[in-house]
Amino acid sequence: MSTVNILLAGFGGQGILFAGKILAYAGLMDGKEVSWLPSYGPEMRGGTANCSVCISDLPIGSPLITEPDYLIAMNRPSLEKFVGSVVPGGKIFVESSLIDQKVERTDVETFYVPATALAEENDLKGLANIILLGKVLSELGFLSAESVEKAINKCVPPKKAHLIVHNLRAIELGGKQ
Repeated sequence: MSTVNILLAGFGGQGILFAGKILAYAGLMDGKEVSWLPSYGPEMRGGTANCSVCISDLPIGSPLITEPDYLIAMNRPSLEKFVGSVVPGGKIFVESSLIDQKVERTDVETFYVPATALAEENDLKGLANIILLGKVLSELGFLSAESVEKAINKCVPPKKAHLIVHNLRAIELGGKQ
């Protein structure tokens, strides 16, 4: 691995920025260079939200990602907006509980993960973002499980520490998809 560019996109309130922060911290804990660039509309919940995460062995020149290697799309407008920007040979992760559209590109690998349905079935409501993140982490393959656990411990606020175990379960569930 030299550099991996990941774009996470969806509606505000779906945990896009939180999932991106976990990715960035996991990279940092593994000694990588990282950048985390959030972007969201003024509406917050219900508005658009996306997050660019760059993880690299080399210094990062710009945090802006225009051609992601990986795309996590948690709603249809985000998939439609960013599907064309993924580099050939890249990977797209689609929240298939909420998106009924199929990716027509043949030069990328696409994973359809029913994350919201899986979250509800496994008593992990609200953790669809982390289930998708688990799938992405299993495909990336270079961030250690220990670093991901440390990142979750860092990102979950102390007043919600009881949710750490649920986030770890969601990562594990996503990795099995």
